[in-house]
Amino acid sequence: MLKLLFLLGLLSLISLFVGVSELSPALLLAGDSQTLELLFTSRLPRLLSIVLAGAGLSIAGLVMQQISQNRFAAPSTTGTIECAMLGYMLSLVFFGNGNQLWLIFSVSIFGTLLFVTLIQRIQFRNAVFVPLIGIIYGSIISSCSTFLAYKYDALQMLSSWTVANFASILKGDYELLYIALPIAAFTYAYAARISAVGMGRDFAVGLGLSYRQVLVIGVMLVSILSASVVMIVGALPFIGLLVPNLVSIFYGDNLRKNISRVAIVGALLVLACDIVSRLIIFPYEIPVSMLVSILGGLAFIYLITKGPKSV
Repeated sequence: MLKLLFLLGLLSLISLFVGVSELSPALLLAGDSQTLELLFTSRLPRLLSIVLAGAGLSIAGLVMQQISQNRFAAPSTTGTIECAMLGYMLSLVFFGNGNQLWLIFSVSIFGTLLFVTLIQRIQFRNAVFVPLIGIIYGSIISSCSTFLAYKYDALQMLSSWTVANFASILKGDYELLYIALPIAAFTYAYAARISAVGMGRDFAVGLGLSYRQVLVIGVMLVSILSASVVMIVGALPFIGLLVPNLVSIFYGDNLRKNISRVAIVGALLVLACDIVSRLIIFPYEIPVSMLVSILGGLAFIYLITKGPKSV
């Protein structure tokens, strides 16, 4: 854990000083007004949004894999992100803006709960079928969002959500991501119940738990975390799939102990990809979601071919 924290601190420090506008440590220590403004207006908000987004999506993926009893489940493979985008489009259509958080969260929660209920009723012999069905389900939801975007001339706004980019994050733009902190704390306190649900309905009921209640709460946690990240920075695919499985390989499957590890590793992964995205064609930068998609796609293929066949 200490090594992970040290690495996160090191990459965070590097991230603050990487960019087109020069941020000199000497000027920073001297208290230069322009340097301080750059730090607190752009660089620090970008860093915090990266850390919170990576940690939030990773925790969401961890919870989703528990409640769905499938290691291939994640917000990007169960339609959660697509449902959040549909909620955003409905907010634009009915209210003229995308600021109706209650609607975005509600659509995301309902859509995710519908998918989880569906896969629990259909018994798959191979765990790989779950994300495949989820991708098809997400495509259907995404098609509905695209139809609304075409009909109401909002395709450009919708497209900006499909590609995560931290370049435009400034002070005042990212604060919604702080919702990841109380949700992470609640998940830690609720970990035993979520783990019991992950063992199956009969096991959870045998312990005196309300299976449906814990399931709905788990879906709410996943949906709110995922929708918050998508609303601020856009879609970061496969983070919720890759990070929990990576942590599980090295540290085991204890949910409560893995929450902090998953959060740190998720933040590390997104932060490392963001730094590379700024340097690879400097002084320009590519969307961080491109690098995340490559890593996540390769990890998904590996898990299908070499990883566990079922939960």
